[in-house]
Amino acid sequence: MELLLPATPWLMAVAAIVAAVACIGAWRAVPWQGRQAALIMAAAMLALAVSPGDALAGLLLGVLLLVSAMLGTMGVRGTAAASACCHRALGSLVMAVCAFQSASTRAAESAGAGAEIAVSGHGGHGMNGVLSVVMLVGVAGVVVWTVVSEWFLPSVHRGRTARLLATESWAMAAGVVIMCVGF
Repeated sequence: MELLLPATPWLMAVAAIVAAVACIGAWRAVPWQGRQAALIMAAAMLALAVSPGDALAGLLLGVLLLVSAMLGTMGVRGTAAASACCHRALGSLVMAVCAFQSASTRAAESAGAGAEIAVSGHGGHGMNGVLSVVMLVGVAGVVVWTVVSEWFLPSVHRGRTARLLATESWAMAAGVVIMCVGF
């Protein structure tokens, strides 16, 4: 497992970039709220991959992802894209919680409590405390939402757009799972 950990931030970034490219590819089917959420998630995951372990960067990215999640649902109620925008917002929220958890773990490590966190740690999160529970519930929510919306609900879109949106949804779900298990 230790051999995979250094690659994990890059796998998260690749999954987020795939989701963002698919979202951009489905341009007219995705309102600006959804596009900004997908692009912010991709940029944040790329930034985390470039600067792993920086507590301040994790905190700033968490705030950016939190604001993106809030903007991601603004004004979409009642539209055909509302469900997908809420799904993206949930993904942003889960990534924000992960960034906050990583930042708090990194800050505790730099303050001298690293031995206790490293012993109980799971991919740098520590997997203890309220943020870990929220993160795990959020990851499960993103994955379940993806499965239900793709397998059990009729698609609003057809053809190329439906394939792009499905690719985006599955890539985002894969990204949050990768983030949860290894970063």
